Amino acid sequence: MSRLLLRLATALLLLVVGFVVGVAAVAVHARAWGLVLAAVATLAGLVALPPGFSSRVAYAAGWVIPLGLAMIPRPEGDYLIASDPTGYALLGVGMVLLIAALATLPGGRGKRRPGR
Repeated sequence: MSRLLLRLATALLLLVVGFVVGVAAVAVHARAWGLVLAAVATLAGLVALPPGFSSRVAYAAGWVIPLGLAMIPRPEGDYLIASDPTGYALLGVGMVLLIAALATLPGGRGKRRPGR
């Protein structure tokens, strides 16, 4: 039971860390140096974490939440992420982050049949 609680606490912590990094990425992506810094910090965090749902996927999910919230139109009719090269690059970083987190999940635990 304690191992499950530890994994849940780790997943929650990494969800919050990913959220904070995602908010920072959305905040500074409009400048070239900010986009580069956001991409490097985001991908370095992903590479540093071990594969798994409670680590990489939690971090990626936390990072994508502010990105998704920033794509909702504001009452003024504009968006936090502009439809320019830096905005599309930030969306690309988010897509690469999600794909990499899901693609590196460990394999199943089931037994394989002979011949497969």
